[in-house]
Amino acid sequence: MRSVKGLLGTALLAAAALTGAWSVRAAEEPRVRLSEQGDQRCIVSNGVPNHPIGQFPNRGNPNSFSPQQQRFCFDRTPKRNAEPTQGTPNVGIALNGIVIRPGTADWYDGSTRRGFSRDRSSGWNLEGMGSANALGMDQNNAHVDHRGLYHYHGKPVGFLKINKSTHMGYAADGFEIHYVGSKAKPSYVLKPGERPRAPGGRYDGRFIQDWVYAPNSGNLDQCNGGMIDGKYVYFATDSFPFYPRCHWGNVGSDFERRGPRGGRDARRGRRGGPGGGRGGPLAGAAASLGISEHTLREAVGPPPPDVRRASRILGIPEAKIREALRRHRPR
Repeated sequence: MRSVKGLLGTALLAAAALTGAWSVRAAEEPRVRLSEQGDQRCIVSNGVPNHPIGQFPNRGNPNSFSPQQQRFCFDRTPKRNAEPTQGTPNVGIALNGIVIRPGTADWYDGSTRRGFSRDRSSGWNLEGMGSANALGMDQNNAHVDHRGLYHYHGKPVGFLKINKSTHMGYAADGFEIHYVGSKAKPSYVLKPGERPRAPGGRYDGRFIQDWVYAPNSGNLDQCNGGMIDGKYVYFATDSFPFYPRCHWGNVGSDFERRGPRGGRDARRGRRGGPGGGRGGPLAGAAASLGISEHTLREAVGPPPPDVRRASRILGIPEAKIREALRRHRPR
């Protein structure tokens, strides 16, 4: 395994953009360490990227950047399960120690000034890159959360200019993440027509629900994975879903939190059980429909599942949803 020491160097988080808009300077240098012990590989970092970032706060993002204390561990020798895991918020970590989190916690809300909030009742979840301006993304397709955590939603432009390999990070289950440009073509397409209710308008990619998995429309699977040099890996891509939104291997518990390791926002109780979670029936149904487990859960509501409501929200025929739920019903 090659060292990331030379990759990182001692670059400060300083801006030198021609526009003059990128003028952030970090109080700390980037620090990242990769270690291996037993069947685990870990990346420990202070969350300071090794490239210039945008100005934060900005018009679309009220948060200020701050260094972090974070540790992400995952399988050294990942193996594929029969069905993927859905809904992990942090899908991976780049070799420079920056978290990869393509999804958002924001939902369409016509009652607010900004047009979105944390209220999930609309069923329309903002897609990070589809709503990049509204969410204050910078030149690296990244922004800052309310803790000051800088994280990638799309292709990490600044890091890729420095990185000397297609291998740019690890997914939450331990499989590598590579960037090969246009050679990797996702198998997701925009739904035809218009959204059946507010926010209305055509399916244009602003929301995760605008997209649907279309097998063989690209050369990657539903988790944005494929083969490279004879091994299975995930790909960072120029278009949706940008990174894996599901994982074939066992997801490391560190990735199931939105906050730093040990933070108060640890997400627990997601494994198995009738409500879904890792390898649960709802996860399988969601995967077969080409959507995330979280999206399906929000659409069908509490038991018993409201398939008619889900069909309206997702734009998927009732019969198809019923069949997916039936096939993945616990035996």
